[in-house]
Amino acid sequence: MEPQMSDQVVKLRNAQGKQGTARAVPDRSTRDMSDAKPEPERDAAMTSDTYDRPDTHDTRHEAFDHAAQVWLSRFTHGLSPAALMNAWFDWATHMVAAPGKQLEIAEKAGEKFGRYMRYAMACTGSTNAVAPCIDPLPQDNRFRGDAWKMPPFNLIQQGFLMQQQWWHNVVTDVPGVTAQHERELQFLTRQMLDVLSPSNFPGTNPEVLKKTQQTGGLNLIRGFQNYMEDLQDLMAGEARDGAHSFQPGRDVAVTKGSIVYRNQLIELIQYAPLTDKVRPEPILIVPAWIMKYYILDLSPQNSLVRYLVEQGHTVFMISWKNPDAGDRDLTLDDYRRLGVMAALDAIGGIVPDQKVHAVGYCLGGTLLSIAAAAMARNGDARLASLSLLASQVDFTEPGELALFINESQLAFLDSVMWKQGYLNTTQMAGAFQMLRSNDLIWSRIVREYLMGERAQMNDLMAWNADATRMPYRMHSEYLRKLYLNNDLAEGRLKVDGRPVHVSDIRVPIFAVGTVKDHVAPWRSAFKIDMLSDTDVSFALTSGGHNAGIVSELGHPRRTYRVRHRKAEDLHMDPDTWLNETPEREGSWWPAWVDWLTAHSGDMSGPPPMGCKDHPPLEDAPGTNVFQK
Repeated sequence: MEPQMSDQVVKLRNAQGKQGTARAVPDRSTRDMSDAKPEPERDAAMTSDTYDRPDTHDTRHEAFDHAAQVWLSRFTHGLSPAALMNAWFDWATHMVAAPGKQLEIAEKAGEKFGRYMRYAMACTGSTNAVAPCIDPLPQDNRFRGDAWKMPPFNLIQQGFLMQQQWWHNVVTDVPGVTAQHERELQFLTRQMLDVLSPSNFPGTNPEVLKKTQQTGGLNLIRGFQNYMEDLQDLMAGEARDGAHSFQPGRDVAVTKGSIVYRNQLIELIQYAPLTDKVRPEPILIVPAWIMKYYILDLSPQNSLVRYLVEQGHTVFMISWKNPDAGDRDLTLDDYRRLGVMAALDAIGGIVPDQKVHAVGYCLGGTLLSIAAAAMARNGDARLASLSLLASQVDFTEPGELALFINESQLAFLDSVMWKQGYLNTTQMAGAFQMLRSNDLIWSRIVREYLMGERAQMNDLMAWNADATRMPYRMHSEYLRKLYLNNDLAEGRLKVDGRPVHVSDIRVPIFAVGTVKDHVAPWRSAFKIDMLSDTDVSFALTSGGHNAGIVSELGHPRRTYRVRHRKAEDLHMDPDTWLNETPEREGSWWPAWVDWLTAHSGDMSGPPPMGCKDHPPLEDAPGTNVFQK
C-alpha cells in the first residue's frame, strides 16, 4: 500500500501546490527541467534554505502525519490538541511567574465565597425576595424563569454564576499571556462550565422538575423518544425531523425562474419579472457556498429575491454545487472564475450593454470583493455597484471564529480534509454551535430531551439543516490566506499572479452588518468603509447573521441604522458611527432598494428569459440545490 499512497499524494500535491504545512512535490516526469540543477549538483548544494523546496519533501512522511492527525481528530472533534496545549502552557507558565495574580485569584475566591454565604444567610432568614449577589450575563437566558429565584434553586444558580465569574478571573489578565491564548482559554472554560450548568440536569432544574410533576414523567419519555429520533437521523445522515416539510421548489425557493447557465461549479438562475417594466441594470446575487442559496429565497413572504423582483429588478442568483471528494482540488480562484466571472459573462449575453448590481452574502461577499478588486485593476467596468451582506474583507477582528484559526489548528484541519477531500457539514456545524453552545446546544437539549418539547420547524431552520461541504483546497486557502494572513485587506492576495487591492474598487458600495452576528461581527463588516476610496453606505440591522439579513417587511421588532458616506468625506470609527446614526423602525430592505434605485436607470421592458447562447435549461431551482 505504501507506493500507491505515495503516488496518490504526489499527484494531489501537483494539483494543489503548497497548502498549509503540506508541500507540493512536482512530478519529475512532466515538470520543466530547464532551470533545475542536475541531481548530483543539487545534492551537493543542499543548504538550510533548500530544505523547504518542494522536491526535497518526502510525501510518505507527510501521509503518515496526515493519517495520525486524522486518527487523533476522532477524539478531539477536529480541534488541534497542540493548539489547546499551547494555550494552556502559555497560561500556566505565566501564572507560575505571577504571584500577584495568584494572590488576586485567591482573594477573589474568598470574597466571592463571603458574598455567597451572606446571600445564603439572607435568603434563609427572610420571607421577602433577596437581591442576588450576581446577575446572569445579558445573553444568558438559562436562569430567567421565576422558579430559579426560589430556594434552593436560587442558591444553586447563584453559586454556579459565582464560579463562572471566578473562572473568568482565573484565565484573564495573566501578565504575558497572548490575547489569542487568553481567548482560547476563555472559550474552553466556558465550554466546560456550560456542560456543568445546573440547568442541564433534571434534579437541579426547577422548570424540568415542575414539568415532570405536571406530566407524571411523560416529558422525560417524550424526551427520550426525541433523542432516539435524532440519533437515528444522525446515523442515517439525514436532516432533522420536520426539515423535510420544506422542500426547495415546493415550499421554499419558489420564486419563478429558469436555469440559464450551468458549468461544473454553478447553476445561474434568472428570475421571471413580476412587473411590466424593470430597471435596466440586472442584479447578480452571489450567496455563500457553505449553505444552499435559498436563504435569500425562502418562503414567498420573506424572500429577498421576490422582494427585489416585485420592486422592478431583474435578478440573477448563483446556485453552487455541493462539492464531493472529486472536487478536492477546486481553488478559491476557481470559485471566482467559474462562479462570479462566469455568471457575469452569461448575464452580459442575456442583458447586453448593461452594468450589473453585484450582491454578495457572507463568503459570497468576500469572493465578490476579490472579483471586483481584480476587475477594477484590469479595467473591467461591468459593475454598477457592490452590495455586501454580512461579509468581511478584513479579518483582523473576525469574532470568535478566530479561536479556530491558527497555524496549529489549520494544519490539523488540513489533515482532516486531506483524507475526505472536503470539510463535511457536521464538522462545520459543530464549530458554529460551540461558539453559542448555550443557545444552540444545551438549551435545545433541555427543551427537547428534558422538557420533551419539539421546536416547531420553520423555513429558516429547515434551510439551516440543509448544509453543504467545502472543498479541501479552497477551504484551506480561504482560511489561511484570508482569516490567518489577512492577505486581501493587506494587498497580498493575488489574482492571475498580481495582487488585488480593495481600495481599487470605485463603484458605490452598500454594506450590511447585523447586531448579533457571531460569524461576521458588524464591526468587522464595517471595515469595508475604512478600506474603500469610494462612496460607502453602511447599514446595521437587528438580528443575527441569517435572521438579520432575512428581515422582511412587517417582521416585528426589527430596527436598523444607515448612513451614507461620500468618497471625499472623512471616515468614522464604528463606535462613533453607532452613536451618531439614529435607529429606525422596520426592515432595512426598503432603504437598500432606494439606494439601488438611485444608482439605476429608468424603467423599461424586461429582458428575455435567457438568450440564444444561454437558453433556459430547466425551471428554477435547478438541480444543484438538491445535491446531498
